[in-house]
Amino acid sequence: MTTTPPGSGSLAEDIVRGVGGPENIESLTHCATRLRFQLHDGDKVDRSSLDALSGVMGTVPQSGDRFQVVIGGAVASVFSSIMNLPSMADGGTPRAKTDAEIKAEIRAKGKGRFSFIDNFFEYLSDSFRPLLGVLLGASLIIAIASMLDAFGVIDFHAEVKPATWVFVDAMWRSVLHFLPIMVAYNAAKKLNVDGWLGAAIMAALMTPDFTGMLKPENKIPGVEYVTNDTLGTTSAVAHVFGLPMQLNDYSGQVFVPLLMVPLLALLYRGLQKIFPENVQLVFVPFLSMLVMIPITAFLIGPLGVWLGSGIGVGLAWLNSHAPIVFAILIPLLYPFLVPLGLHWPLNALMLANINTLGYDFIQGPMGTWNFACFGATAGVLLLSLRHREKEMRQTATGALAAGLLGGISEPSLYGIHLRFKRIYPRMLAGCLVGGVTIGLLGGVNTSAFAFTSLLTIPVFDPMIKYIISITVAFVVALLAVYFSDYLSKEERAEANARRDAEEAAARGIVSAPAKLATVGATAVGAGAAGSGAASVLAPEASATHAAASTPVPAGDIEIQAPVAGRVVALEDVSDPVFSSKALGEGVGIEPANGRVVAPVAGELISVAGTGHAFGIRTDDGAEVLIHIGIDTVQMNGRGFDVAVQPGQRVSVGDLLATVDLDAVREAGYATVTLMTVTNTAQFAAVEPRTGSDVAAGETVVVVRR
Repeated sequence: MTTTPPGSGSLAEDIVRGVGGPENIESLTHCATRLRFQLHDGDKVDRSSLDALSGVMGTVPQSGDRFQVVIGGAVASVFSSIMNLPSMADGGTPRAKTDAEIKAEIRAKGKGRFSFIDNFFEYLSDSFRPLLGVLLGASLIIAIASMLDAFGVIDFHAEVKPATWVFVDAMWRSVLHFLPIMVAYNAAKKLNVDGWLGAAIMAALMTPDFTGMLKPENKIPGVEYVTNDTLGTTSAVAHVFGLPMQLNDYSGQVFVPLLMVPLLALLYRGLQKIFPENVQLVFVPFLSMLVMIPITAFLIGPLGVWLGSGIGVGLAWLNSHAPIVFAILIPLLYPFLVPLGLHWPLNALMLANINTLGYDFIQGPMGTWNFACFGATAGVLLLSLRHREKEMRQTATGALAAGLLGGISEPSLYGIHLRFKRIYPRMLAGCLVGGVTIGLLGGVNTSAFAFTSLLTIPVFDPMIKYIISITVAFVVALLAVYFSDYLSKEERAEANARRDAEEAAARGIVSAPAKLATVGATAVGAGAAGSGAASVLAPEASATHAAASTPVPAGDIEIQAPVAGRVVALEDVSDPVFSSKALGEGVGIEPANGRVVAPVAGELISVAGTGHAFGIRTDDGAEVLIHIGIDTVQMNGRGFDVAVQPGQRVSVGDLLATVDLDAVREAGYATVTLMTVTNTAQFAAVEPRTGSDVAAGETVVVVRR
């Protein structure tokens, strides 16, 4: 598709343009780090232009014309900027369809034989995802309180606390206490039901009058209390309309609203079909509340509590009898669940454990996965510093800060790990070692729901076991990534060559290709005028003689042909990077044989493992790149016999590699050997001598100081 170049407008405008324009957007939402587009036609997305935007960390295409753009911590502001664009006004197509209509169309397209599973996990994820911010805020307040408790400033476990600390407690307890209402709201919105209706039904079971029936001292008529002396617990049953109602404390319960809302959605849609649209506002909410509040109180509520308790007790039994299973399984599962958004059900189990058991044992092993993820990011950051990769350094720094301080893994995953396939196995090594460590140490519990970061370490008990486990996971992943690199040897050689070219351009050129072309053209023109332009345009024999005999002033640098063959201009080669002279001025040579030699004397600063590229720095400061063939990196070294190593000093004519040119041609790749001065900008001129047949060792480029 045709697009305006990235950067021609604001980031919001560029993103909208990249997904096919406002007319291609059906709906747009966002989570903690990602913009989530539902598009009319996913084929209209220009991923390359989106990935090139400086504010975009990555893109993730999905089934059903869904598309994600990973922004990072600034996603909310970018989302707001997009929605405030004139082209995204209500009168346009972006918000013409409701969420339910869009999802119905997706289901109609058929996401597969098991689309109901996709829908189920999407329902769970979207019920929790909007709460990410307040859950993170609450976890950080818990962390601060835990540190104050650890240093003896205040005892947060005391039965009687000063009003100040009761208030601090309320700051984070508000989120967990009223979590069922928040989940009910989100779940209802997800199923295209009035969110406030779902919240009101759940809130009815959490009013002071309702929860007051749980306390025997209130002596409410019609409520019976049974005390279990063995367990030390008291259960309450209220007789309402002559029917027994099991009373429960629904604060913190997440299974109850998740079970209630789907039934509410069925009733809500049925009532909408019965009543005319002009009276739906009155009767649909009224009858929904009249039916669903009793059903939730009598049936769904106790069932949800029983379900959460049963799962929690079962997992607790497994954790106590086989803790190593949890310790290994959880860290190895999370790296695959989080990118798919399937980790929210486990988060629901954590909340259920805290509410039922008073503690959770899943978050400890989960922390080892998080810190293995952050360790891998730290390894990438160190490599970016070592190799002077500015863009990756910025990405890794932001992702690492979001992880270590906020416990958010998505910037690392989408911005780095999922983009480079070599990272995941090394990160999983950290997950495994960290999980085994926490299992062997006996496991770690926490009484609070917290995002696993440096700031929330105090909420875990025993703290020292948790610190040891996450440190091991972090260090193993960091070292594995750092010492094996997230790029292959060939990719690293290419990346370093691009970096050198960009650094050269930054030192003195605004538009590298245009400037380099000017330098080359001027030099050739001057050279032709001063040394017989007619001979250059003469027949081959005469041209060869002219190229070989043109005098070179003292102090200038002569660069010889690395291979025998016909010399051509860079503009005539089919590789756009070289032909644009983004990697500097130079020449191409159609090789007569496969013997490639050093064109200059100096140090080999890079040698591609595949043998297709070499970088030499002369004592005079010229940096020369020799690239054998086009796209020959894809041959993975087949047909290339490398004779040198990085760091080795070479003299003019020393053998660099022997190449099987027939194998290159059979593989479908061009054999032209490209040679450029990557730091062209540092010299007065770089003059290529083209249009002649040369032997290896004859001068084909002159660098003027």
